[in-house]
Amino acid sequence: MALVLPPLKFKLKPICCSSSPATSHFQCRPAVILPGLGNNSGDYQRLQLTLKDYGVPTVVAEVSRFDWLRNAAGLVDPNYWRATLRPRPVLDWYFSRMNDAIQKAKEFTPGGKLSLIGHSAGGWLARVYMEEFGSSDISLLLTLGTPHLPPPKGLPWVIDQTRGLLNYVEKQCSKAVYTPELKYVCISGRYIQGARFFGNSNVDVDSTVAIDTDQPISEVATVDNKTISTATSTTFRARIVGQGYKQQVCGQADVWGDGVVPEVSAHLEGALNISLDGVYHSPVGSDDALRPWYGSPAVVEKWIHHLLD
Repeated sequence: MALVLPPLKFKLKPICCSSSPATSHFQCRPAVILPGLGNNSGDYQRLQLTLKDYGVPTVVAEVSRFDWLRNAAGLVDPNYWRATLRPRPVLDWYFSRMNDAIQKAKEFTPGGKLSLIGHSAGGWLARVYMEEFGSSDISLLLTLGTPHLPPPKGLPWVIDQTRGLLNYVEKQCSKAVYTPELKYVCISGRYIQGARFFGNSNVDVDSTVAIDTDQPISEVATVDNKTISTATSTTFRARIVGQGYKQQVCGQADVWGDGVVPEVSAHLEGALNISLDGVYHSPVGSDDALRPWYGSPAVVEKWIHHLLD
């Protein structure tokens, strides 16, 4: 089953959580924003301010673009060349920054729960952190354009750019759930449909994840139903994007995605899976009017309620 939501034709008013004058503690769960690969903390400053308008106290993990060069340490690990790389110790620097942000967020609600917002790689890095260091303080993992699934093996020209990291995540990390204690909400964007580099690709592929009827809480909600997504075509741009989808992420070109991560890779079985029409992958190169990303104010309106529940 799939839940298709009608287009949003009105502007939602912020539902602000309040703070108690006596304790100065926010009633909303604080949130930690986890930057994606190549992004720095400053890329999420506006998202942080938008969440503040809703009364959600937010901390961004301190990451610079230069920090991502630390991943080059994996080159000396034989597992890198065998595509069996593990997240630790290569990514311990990220988990340290993440832990610092979590400890800082806890100051808003001592003893309370918090939300994790993982953008792109930040989403699956959050899953590794929860597996390695525990998730007792976390009640929500909300991922934005995260490539959760490893690329398929055995297909020509398909390269696992994580060198085995996503295989590790899929096999070793806990499965997604949507329970009162812990909720996984996986959001994908349908900004552009890719196309095969050669041949006709003028097809309309519904790339939503199939639903297991034994898990009724896992569903796909398609918001806006492709009303503003880039139309399917065999333009050069669609072919280039399709090659990125195929060779680096999911092994298939003719799928919808946010321009970087295809929809089929951004959803997890067991989670509440949501597709947002017309949403671009990154804050870098985004435009709130023509190319909104997951953190643009109008897009935040469509998922903010998960942080306010």
